[in-house]
Amino acid sequence: MSNAATQSAFFEPLNRGGVSRHALSAGALWCVLSLAPAWAWAAEPAKAASAPPKAALSVQATSPLAGQWPISLTANGALAAWQEAVVGAELSGLRLATVQVAVGDVVKRGQVLATLNAESVQAELNAAQAGLQEAQALLAEAKSNADRARVLRAGEAISAQEAQRALTSEQTAQARVASAQAQLATQALRLRQTRVLAADDGVISARAATLGAVVQPGQELFRLIRQSRLEWRAELPSSDLQRIKPGQVAWATPPGGKEVQGRVRTVAPTVDGNTRSGLVYVDLPPSALAQGARAGMFAPGRIELGTAQGLTLPQSAVLLRDGFAYAFKLQPQGTLHVVRQVKLSVGRRVGDRLEVTQGLNAQDQVVAVGASFLSDGDTVRLVKGQP
Repeated sequence: MSNAATQSAFFEPLNRGGVSRHALSAGALWCVLSLAPAWAWAAEPAKAASAPPKAALSVQATSPLAGQWPISLTANGALAAWQEAVVGAELSGLRLATVQVAVGDVVKRGQVLATLNAESVQAELNAAQAGLQEAQALLAEAKSNADRARVLRAGEAISAQEAQRALTSEQTAQARVASAQAQLATQALRLRQTRVLAADDGVISARAATLGAVVQPGQELFRLIRQSRLEWRAELPSSDLQRIKPGQVAWATPPGGKEVQGRVRTVAPTVDGNTRSGLVYVDLPPSALAQGARAGMFAPGRIELGTAQGLTLPQSAVLLRDGFAYAFKLQPQGTLHVVRQVKLSVGRRVGDRLEVTQGLNAQDQVVAVGASFLSDGDTVRLVKGQP
């Protein structure tokens, strides 16, 4: 039987049933197309499972470094003068003739800060000198008379009473000379006191002297910081005072200035009953003034207690998120690595490194830079080099 006859015999029953050859061909095509997506979906998971993981980021690794970590106590306190000297007038009723220094001037011990009008004192000094000369002349006459009386008394030319009178006159004249010398010394001292001198080396911190004003005894004219030295009065809780020893290194940071190094001088013997805190007195060098420190400033700082072993990470490897510190620990996965977010407990910071007190070991590797671009479980590629 020919092919044409066979096809005719096959499709003839369908034609009798009212189904055309074209309708059958369209139905077969629809079945093939409807099954094609199912085949594709079945093949897609197998293809995804066989594909290797794709690296999200190329990173460098770092490990916590073990080393000696400084132990310190942080504190706040006021800067104050180590000691202040008050310079005043010792005379009364005299006017200020000159004022030679201003606030901030550095002075030396014995330097003239101001002078008083010395005309009246100089006149009294001249009078005292004249009185001394007069007393010395009377003494010379009395001594001559006394010498003559001694000779005459030896020859019994005069009575004992007359000789005694001459000797008494000599002693009186000697006393008058001594009194005149004392008066002269007093006036010379008053003349020197017309110059107001610096009591010590230091810097002038206050000036009350006004040109032309009449001074009174004990009146404060100047105030100076002795030896230009400041101190930091650090406040610490009473529980920490036992850890402070004289000689320990301390650092104070004046507002807007550089950190100033000093040394603990002493710990106050009393504690404030309200705050339960005590004062630690830290001596600062004279250079503190040049570094921006000023008496009366409130300054934070720290007192070094020693060193201890600890782990540190570069600050770039620590991610701060939601108020906590994290690092991304690297775990090998074939030729790549998977990062796991690890919560850290961090302590102090020195330079660009942070102290890690909990969360990592010295053998762990973490992402050195770019932790903010990662999430827990990301796959990364590790590259060599310094972070």
